[in-house]
Amino acid sequence: MADSEKRWDERAPGVLRLPSGRLIRGRGLRRPLEPGAPTPSYGIYLLGKPPPEARWEAHWLRWPDFRLPSDRAAARTALAEAWERAAVERVEIACGGGRGRTGTALACLAVLDGVPAEEAVDFVRRGYDRHAVETPWQRRYVRRFS
Repeated sequence: MADSEKRWDERAPGVLRLPSGRLIRGRGLRRPLEPGAPTPSYGIYLLGKPPPEARWEAHWLRWPDFRLPSDRAAARTALAEAWERAAVERVEIACGGGRGRTGTALACLAVLDGVPAEEAVDFVRRGYDRHAVETPWQRRYVRRFS
């Protein structure tokens, strides 16, 4: 597989470019993939209950809507793995709507990538979705993620 086939097209909807050049796709699971859209090689799904079966390697983090991850240590480990894998694979982060939990996780990945924690939410809102990271406690979680 060529390197270009292992990475997202950064112009595609939901794809965020981190300062290191890693590309991560954020997505809302309530919107199905478009026919012919590339699939991830690895996905992390942030939901209150297990996600539907995926055709690619997937990891579920229990993360209820509008809340924070149930196990913060497990979330940190999973997000660190996603960040590492995004250097060479198509990684997707998704929740139901693709904004609150997904935006929070993307902001945490930005922190891992070197964005100062106090700037990470704005970084994700500029590069991914202006409504990302929906609650005050999600913003606080990102600020404390470092």
